[in-house]
Amino acid sequence: MKEQEPKEQELKALQAALAAEHAAVYGYGVVGGQIRGGRRTEAKAAYDAHRARRDALAREVRDAGGTPVAAAAAYALPFPVPDSAAAVRLAAELEDRLAGVYSDLVRAAEGGRRGTAAEALREAAVRAVRWRGESVAFPGLAERAATASPSGPASATPTS
Repeated sequence: MKEQEPKEQELKALQAALAAEHAAVYGYGVVGGQIRGGRRTEAKAAYDAHRARRDALAREVRDAGGTPVAAAAAYALPFPVPDSAAAVRLAAELEDRLAGVYSDLVRAAEGGRRGTAAEALREAAVRAVRWRGESVAFPGLAERAATASPSGPASATPTS
């Protein structure tokens, strides 16, 4: 039974990462609708990257014997996004939350999946820095995520 426990934890972390990527894809749709100027290209690149990660995670969940968690029809944003400045803040927030989720996956995974999760954590942290213009010492740490928002991964919280 102890052998199954790590695999179950890994599948749970994969599902959380998939759910966070669903929320990020939704969130970047909002970002893209409000962002202005040269940052629109950056938003589109992030949107495409998150769609690709989402699709890869769905395959990994299936490969691990699970049924991929579905995207919600809509998500509650952590704050209103009426303009480009708020869209930039939302993009940074999405990336911070993704870093936290990928940090959990790094802890739960082994082998190549751990390396892939670490790469996703690094990418989220780098994008957050680009959006925010400053960095944090240890992106993805639970202590930081706890202060960022109690509403969960990439929280755009699902709404129905």
